Amino acid sequence: MRRWIAGLGIAAALAIVFVVGYTIRGSGRVLPPESADPGSSASPRRAGLPDPHLTPGAINPSVDDSTLDTTICSSGWTATVRPPSAYTNALKLAQILQYGYSDRNPRDYEEDHLVPLELGGAPRDPRNLWPQPHTATLPDGTSIGADEKDDLEDELHRRVCGHTMDLGDAQRAIGGDWVQVWLDDGRP
Repeated sequence: MRRWIAGLGIAAALAIVFVVGYTIRGSGRVLPPESADPGSSASPRRAGLPDPHLTPGAINPSVDDSTLDTTICSSGWTATVRPPSAYTNALKLAQILQYGYSDRNPRDYEEDHLVPLELGGAPRDPRNLWPQPHTATLPDGTSIGADEKDDLEDELHRRVCGHTMDLGDAQRAIGGDWVQVWLDDGRP
């Protein structure tokens, strides 16, 4: 009985995501393919990175260099565009299946924006959301997961709003091989 109820919940989540996803497709600009591809030094399934075919990243068209002060650099702005948890929770269930993760426990993942809201990522576009494992490990044993990506997001946001980094450069960095950027940047 429990399995039937769980299966029904997943089916309902998939239906919601299909309907909602269908209505929002194209709501953001997709990152150019060369910036979404993690490059030859990393496979699409490298620990800590989403599959670039499923999650290429998408940009909020309302955020650009001319709107920084009234959007991402304005305190509290991300709360005004953050999608409701009902949406992201349903999407997470569907994407865990789509990604083929063997661990299907939603508590082990954060439905994360590849290009974060604080860097102008598209809020509801499924191409910018993915079930990021809370923990992942690189081959050398380095832990890389949601917390490490959050730290990098904060650092890039600080640079963009401090006008020491271009918004587009920050979006391409985080939307590409963010793990390598985190490593190269001294693990901020």
